[in-house]
Amino acid sequence: MQIILLEKVANLGQLGDVVNVKNGFARNFLIPQGKAKRATEANLKEFEARRAELEAKQAAILADAKVRAEKLVEAVITIAQKAGVDGRLFGSVTNVDVAEAVTAFGVEVKRHEVRLPNGPFKAIGEYDIEIALHHDVVSPIKVVVVGEA
Repeated sequence: MQIILLEKVANLGQLGDVVNVKNGFARNFLIPQGKAKRATEANLKEFEARRAELEAKQAAILADAKVRAEKLVEAVITIAQKAGVDGRLFGSVTNVDVAEAVTAFGVEVKRHEVRLPNGPFKAIGEYDIEIALHHDVVSPIKVVVVGEA
């Protein structure tokens, strides 16, 4: 199915690109999320009429992500969890826990923006992770998991 991208989509294309994707990907994800429209003549004309507006909106989102990333430079987030004597956690620290801790730190972060390359943390210690605030803005932070008494 041919679609017009209404925003930058990772591994697919930029704003305004006309690309071919599988029908299910377009119908179930891209179109309902507002990331794309079918590439019909009417939609192409409508897109060209709204192109400047969409580009301005994407620029504002990118600028907001850069501002949030500047606040996260050199950030050290501490998360307290119950742990055993050997340093293993009862449970784990997931991307939801990290997102809540970063939000409490003062920067609004959603759980899908937190990248845990090795999965949830299961032991106390220091971990270097990335917060993907935008496709083009990735901010590294340090998370310290400490044992709770």
